[in-house]
Amino acid sequence: MIIGVDLGGTNIRAGVINDGAIISLNQALLVEKESQQKTISQLISVIAPLITPEVIGIGIGVPSVVDVEKGIVYDVVNIPSWKRVELKKILETEFRIPVSINNDVNCFALGEHHFGQAQAFSSIVGVALGTGIGAGIIINNSLYTGSNCGAGEIGSLPYLDKNFEYYTSSIFFKSEHSTTALKAYEEAMKGDKNALDIWAQYGFHLGNILKAILYTYDPEAIVLGGSISKAYSLFEKSMKTALTDFQFPETIHKLKIMKTEIDNIALLGAAALVR
Repeated sequence: MIIGVDLGGTNIRAGVINDGAIISLNQALLVEKESQQKTISQLISVIAPLITPEVIGIGIGVPSVVDVEKGIVYDVVNIPSWKRVELKKILETEFRIPVSINNDVNCFALGEHHFGQAQAFSSIVGVALGTGIGAGIIINNSLYTGSNCGAGEIGSLPYLDKNFEYYTSSIFFKSEHSTTALKAYEEAMKGDKNALDIWAQYGFHLGNILKAILYTYDPEAIVLGGSISKAYSLFEKSMKTALTDFQFPETIHKLKIMKTEIDNIALLGAAALVR
């Protein structure tokens, strides 16, 4: 058995995984983020109840750049006290079992590739849509992280007058429309014309970032995850319309675009790091 951990800027989730299934889950709201020691202690307290003699390792997804070999995380998103944390060393000292660490969106992509929508494909990109936007890249059945675990930071690419993250994450709803993705979703599901138009705009911008992904990596499949992906039916049409001017039509014809169907898929991907 393996423990998979998803460390976000808001929540900590940890689960015991056996044969691709989460058999036990523990989670907590992350508090006192200004103190590195207190957040590390809280992380340990979430993992500790799951430790048994049968657990052979811990895999962790973190929203940051990671020195994968040494298990050091840098500048963790939304945890200001985590500038440089030797997380692997800390947790291996605490629990006396191997610990593997990677970027959280990479874990999402691994989860989809090993256990989810993308099992049939050798090259995929998993795109997480939420507070920000990021991508995990699988090429020829192997995770591609780049030399600094920074591959897939597609939100930082310049787009229009800002960058892609501004137009394809929750920032778009707040900054451009003075609302939230959740509220826009609820209103659109009631048939509100303005909310439906917001989602059409969002889908167009998302389609453009998918084109950037296609030109760069040319995957067989793209899997959308994160909280915003739950509104897939509201932006699917405009997203696909934006893809119609892609330079290579056969690529679009072959491409599979899916949304995640498994809750806590990132935990499964984090556990796959141990393997």
